Amino acid sequence: MAAAQQRSPRLTPTPLYGAGLDGSTLPALYERLRAAHGPVAPVLIAPGIPAWLVLGFTELLQLARDEHSFSHDPRNWRLLREGRVPPDSPIMATVDWRPALLYADGRQHRRMRSSVSAALERVNGHALRRTVRATAEQLIGSFADSGRADLVPHYARRLPLRVVTQLLGLDERAGQQLVQAALGTAAANADSANASDRLSGILTGLIAARRAAPGEDFISILVRHPAALTDEEILHNLVVVFVSANQPTVDWIATTLRILLTDPALGPSVAGGRLTVDDALDQALWRHPPVHNCPARYALRELRFGGQEIHSGDMLLLGLAGANADPAVRPPGGCPVTGNRSHLAFGAGPHACPAQDLARLITRTAVETLLHRLPQLRLAVAEEELSWITSPWAPSPAALPVRLGPVAGLGPGALTGR
Repeated sequence: MAAAQQRSPRLTPTPLYGAGLDGSTLPALYERLRAAHGPVAPVLIAPGIPAWLVLGFTELLQLARDEHSFSHDPRNWRLLREGRVPPDSPIMATVDWRPALLYADGRQHRRMRSSVSAALERVNGHALRRTVRATAEQLIGSFADSGRADLVPHYARRLPLRVVTQLLGLDERAGQQLVQAALGTAAANADSANASDRLSGILTGLIAARRAAPGEDFISILVRHPAALTDEEILHNLVVVFVSANQPTVDWIATTLRILLTDPALGPSVAGGRLTVDDALDQALWRHPPVHNCPARYALRELRFGGQEIHSGDMLLLGLAGANADPAVRPPGGCPVTGNRSHLAFGAGPHACPAQDLARLITRTAVETLLHRLPQLRLAVAEEELSWITSPWAPSPAALPVRLGPVAGLGPGALTGR
C-alpha cells in the first residue's frame, strides 16, 4: 500500500474492481468517494495495488496539464519499479510501457504526436463521412428486414473497425483479418495473446509494405513523416490510435443511442429538430463518457494535491466521469447546458485525444444514418432491463435490443445492394 495510505488509517482505499461496477453504479460510487475524501480519493485498482482517483474537475485539468509534476510513463510507477506488481496482474495490460505517444512525455511525446497528428489531419472528412454512411447502410441492411436487432453487436461494435480498415488502405480480406484480430485482442480472454500476436503481425506487414511502396494512406504518412518513427514506434502508435480508440467510439455510438431511446425529453427533441445529434453526442459524453477512468499519471515529486499527500511514484487515475459530475462545474439540475463541450471525456492537456474530431464525425454519422433510415426505432425491452458491461474503465451498454419499424428513404434491397 502506498506510504501516504499506510500512515493514515482513515484513508482506507476503495476497490475500483470487481462485480457490480458498471454504468448504473459507478456514478454513485464517485459521489461517495467525493464526499469521503474530496477531489482525490484513495482506491485499489487490483488486489494490493493502490492508486489515487482524481474526481475534481479543476484537479483533473491540473493533473493532465502539469508535465513537470506528473508523468505518463509507467516506468515512473514506484510499485512497478519495486517489483510489487505481479507480471500477470490485470492492470499490466493497460499500463505496460510501449514506445507510443500514450506512454511518453515531453520531447518524445511531441515527436510521436506530431506524426500521428499529421496523419490524422490528412484524413479527408468528406470522404470519411461517405465511408461511414455507406458502412452504416450496409450494416442496417443486414438486419433491417428482421424487424428487430441488438444495436450493440449488430451495429455499434461493427462499424468503427470497418471504417478504420479503409483508412489504413486495406482490401476487404485484409480488413476482415485485422478486424478479427483487433476484436480478439480487446476480448481479454484466453485467446487474447494469440490475437494480439496476429494483430502485430498484420500491422508489421503493412508497415513493411508501405516502406517499400508508400501511398497516401495513414500508415504511409507515418512512414515518411520527418519525425522518423521506427517501425516499432509506428506499430505501437497504430495500436494506440486505432485499436485502443475503437472501443471508445463503439461505446460513444451505443451510449448515445441508448440515451436517445430512453430519455423522454432528448429523444423527441432530436427527432423533432429542436436539438441536433451533436447535442445528443455531448449529453452522452457528459453523462457516460466512453472511458470513465483512464490510467494513468505518475507523480514525479512529493506534493500535496487535492487535499492529499502524494508521494513520488504514486499512480493517479484520471476520473473523467467523476470530474464531469463535479458539483463545482455541473450546471444546476445535474445536466449540462446544450452546446457545452467543456467536459473532459477526451482528456486535456498535451495528451488530449488527437483523434477526437474524427471520432465525432464517425459517431455523428453513424447515429444520424441510423435515425434517418429507421425513424420508428423503439426499445424492445423495458429500460430497466437494459444492462451495462461491468468495468471500472469503460462501462458501456451491454445490449440495446430494438424494434425497427419500416426503413425510410430507400427502395427494396437498396441497403444491401440487391
